[in-house]
Amino acid sequence: MSDSAPGALVVVATPIGNLGDLPPRAVDELARADLVCCEDTRRTGRLLVHAGVTAPGLRRVDAHTEEGAAGDVVARITAGQRVALVTDAGTPGVSDPGARLVRAVLAAGLAVTTVPGPVAAVAALVLSGFDTARFAVDGFLPRKGSDRSARLAELAAERRTAVLYEAPSRLARTLVDLRDTCGPDRRVAVARELTKRHEEVWRGTLAEVATKADSGDVRGEVVVVLDGAAPAPPGVDADDEAVRAALRAARGRGLAPGRAAAEVAAALGRPRKEVYALAVGPEPDEEDADDEDADDEDADAEHAEGQHDAAEGRGGSRT
Repeated sequence: MSDSAPGALVVVATPIGNLGDLPPRAVDELARADLVCCEDTRRTGRLLVHAGVTAPGLRRVDAHTEEGAAGDVVARITAGQRVALVTDAGTPGVSDPGARLVRAVLAAGLAVTTVPGPVAAVAALVLSGFDTARFAVDGFLPRKGSDRSARLAELAAERRTAVLYEAPSRLARTLVDLRDTCGPDRRVAVARELTKRHEEVWRGTLAEVATKADSGDVRGEVVVVLDGAAPAPPGVDADDEAVRAALRAARGRGLAPGRAAAEVAAALGRPRKEVYALAVGPEPDEEDADDEDADDEDADAEHAEGQHDAAEGRGGSRT
């Protein structure tokens, strides 16, 4: 219940699997809250029972109700109440509801504080073995269309480690799309059931892990950690590489070159004519191979001419 402390919104992280990860200060804040905003009242109710907390009130605040709840929450905090915000698992606002509520409270000039704790993205990142100095949490990919192609293209060119969330039923398709866009040799780690009894991390190339995901029944919460992209080869435009990556994703969905070019041009803001030229042109590796073949042909021609000249010289000495 409220005491002499001023009203505030308290963003409380909750366990991502193991209930033993609920910190003592989280229990204290949930116990003193006048209202607990949560994604699922039944799930949060079970968490409170586990923590021995009797909450004075629970309010559902999910992706569909968050905006509508903001006014009431702001009014309560203005009146001096303390409102706790939790989600089903992890830290509110990180690929979960909460960010809009935080912005509304801040816009009203009211206090926001936090009880930090578990974040699935960070847990998977440190288990991946990839660079942790610079990383980006990319959340869930768009389900389809040009938005998905554009995001895949961004990931193909992303130099930082990237962390994605994905539903088990869509994991195999997402890994295939990443493989086709980023290349089969890009490294990836897929973490599932983090902090639970059946915690598991698959590590390997996109080609290897995509095959593994396609061959089994994936269950539980999934986090995908993608190793950063290698620098673009000398002489290769990084922006063009991003366009090519988006084109590979679009073509992988069965689109013809013209339609793929139109979609990618609209998504990335590039002229359609330039994108179409990249769609029908050779990949940089193929261009290099063509150049090498041409160099070999020139060398063979020069060698043949040299042999011919030498033969004529020998023939001349015999006359």
